[in-house]
Amino acid sequence: MLRVGNLERSIEFYTKVLGMQLLRTSENPEYKYSLAFLGYEGGNPAQAEIELTYNWGVESYDHGNAYGHIAIGVPDVYAACERIRAAGGQVTREPGPVKGGTTVIAFVTDPDGYKIELIERADDSKSGQGLR
Repeated sequence: MLRVGNLERSIEFYTKVLGMQLLRTSENPEYKYSLAFLGYEGGNPAQAEIELTYNWGVESYDHGNAYGHIAIGVPDVYAACERIRAAGGQVTREPGPVKGGTTVIAFVTDPDGYKIELIERADDSKSGQGLR
């Protein structure tokens, strides 16, 4: 779950920039928060989901020191970064191999500053999973 400062802006980023699908939303007026669930390939049980929480009236959060990043497997990190840039997303670490390794990664940042790692995985091209 990620707490976001503007639910519509975040839904737009995860759907238009990262290519996820909005699976469902929930309004909770009694407790003053809204939820949005996003994922690939129709969500659970086939795929993992991300839950975005908007607490009404809260526009930003301190990420603290416990949060690292979300990781998404992609068949081609370079192509994914091109699509993300074309959709208005921000690539904060250009695609390239991990130090001392052959795995190719990149990082993007969502509108609330959360880091998302893209990891090139050859087996993703067979499964159809992840960002395209």
